[in-house]
Amino acid sequence: MKHAYQHDIDMCIKALEENGVILYPTDTIWGLGCDATKEAAVKKIMQIKQRPLQKTFIVLVDSLSMLSEYVEKIPPIAMELIKQVETPLTIIYPGGKNLAQSLIAEDHTIAIRLIKDSFCVDLIKHYGRPIVSTSANISGQPAPRIFKEISPSIIAQVDYVVSYRQNDITYMKPSTIIRIKDDWNFEIIRD
Repeated sequence: MKHAYQHDIDMCIKALEENGVILYPTDTIWGLGCDATKEAAVKKIMQIKQRPLQKTFIVLVDSLSMLSEYVEKIPPIAMELIKQVETPLTIIYPGGKNLAQSLIAEDHTIAIRLIKDSFCVDLIKHYGRPIVSTSANISGQPAPRIFKEISPSIIAQVDYVVSYRQNDITYMKPSTIIRIKDDWNFEIIRD
């Protein structure tokens, strides 16, 4: 089992290094991913999803130190929520930086989740850079909750498909999304 898991990590890293797109399990639903610092890779995901350029994606990081490299500052309310919330939580921060330009919204915000899922943590830790996470579907269509719900046309367009957890039939749901308003206030975007 460990050998196959490590093979998935190694193959994902190879694809990410080459501006590729991966199909992988996250702490929520199966996602399309790429290096969040490479514009060409982000554009590939946009093409696969047939998604408008003005809609941005979520970025996954594995630690607070990595998070601090990609946002201007981590507001106190974000630190409190990261410590307290047990379920997957994506936070929209003001002042995104050092990421592919198309990931940063027009208002300079960026949606980032500090990931706790072991596969994603291992992948990001070994790769050393943040990874995009967006549902593995055409924009506007229902998000697949398990691997078997992913369209064969999506699978055919990615550079690597992770084997780990393909047979998992636990229905997952997308993360909660909140937007930081100031140091101590936020609004819920998706519950």
